[in-house]
Amino acid sequence: MRSKLMVLVLSAMILPGAGSLALAEPFVVERSPMTDWKAVFGRVEAKDTIEARARLGGTLVELSVAEGDQVQAGQVLGRIVDEKIGYQLSAIDAQITALESQLANAQTELKRAEELRARGVATTQQFDTLQTQVSVYMSQIEAQKATRKVTEQQATEGEVLAPISGRVLTVPVAKGAVVMAGESVATVGGGGFFLRVSVPERHAAAMAEGDAITIETAKGTVEGHLAKVYPLIESGRVTADVEVPDLDAAFVDARVLVRLPLAKREAILIPADLIKTHAGLDFVAIEGAGGTVERAVVPGERMLVEGVEMVEIVTGLAGGERVVGHDE
Repeated sequence: MRSKLMVLVLSAMILPGAGSLALAEPFVVERSPMTDWKAVFGRVEAKDTIEARARLGGTLVELSVAEGDQVQAGQVLGRIVDEKIGYQLSAIDAQITALESQLANAQTELKRAEELRARGVATTQQFDTLQTQVSVYMSQIEAQKATRKVTEQQATEGEVLAPISGRVLTVPVAKGAVVMAGESVATVGGGGFFLRVSVPERHAAAMAEGDAITIETAKGTVEGHLAKVYPLIESGRVTADVEVPDLDAAFVDARVLVRLPLAKREAILIPADLIKTHAGLDFVAIEGAGGTVERAVVPGERMLVEGVEMVEIVTGLAGGERVVGHDE
């Protein structure tokens, strides 16, 4: 009975220590390809940014949109009135009335000349002159009517139309303002939204269309891709566009943190739990022929790889080592 009790006591003393002395399977150090990311700020921009311009100079009597409104292509954004057009139409109408009176008189003279020529009193030359005069008056009336149509068309061009479907970004004028033909009344952004980034030209060779891009948003990290790299370098910087699905475009020209893949290199990564810190230094346990030895290392960036927290080793490991867990 006493021997069985001693065995149970010894078992209780040994088993807890046995778990701590057991070492995990050695981790073989290998060099792995790693991408260096550069953090830059991108700006939310519309693919198409077109100004709705006035086609007629005059006074802006109506303005039906404000910044942030959604509009459809062809929608009336405002109306411009040029009071001179009304006077021009009145003048044209008066000219047409005068020409119609002259035409009626010329047609009467022509009819009388035709009767006199039939009786041999009037000459053919007089008849031809009057007939030509009637034709001239008729042509002048048609010309004035065409001029009136042109003026009426100018009056209809007082409506400022949305050039594309999208969101109104700016409205630089106010109701009652005097605008000139060609002046911008509103700026409309449409066609979708993207991120535009600008990086130093030394990174141009590392950027390729289709590269995966990481974007930091208020809702978390999302993935995008590099849609276009512009060939023109301005002020030593390269411009590129990043396509992002479901991009939050509540604020156009807002700055968003973007991480671009700009370089690839080989790095040594080991699980974070294989590193032990002592007296301000970091150590890993290396399994060798003569047993386990501690080696000081300099850790770098931490990252998640397939759900495991890994640490880059800057110096201390060369590859091929067998790293084991530390004895507790």
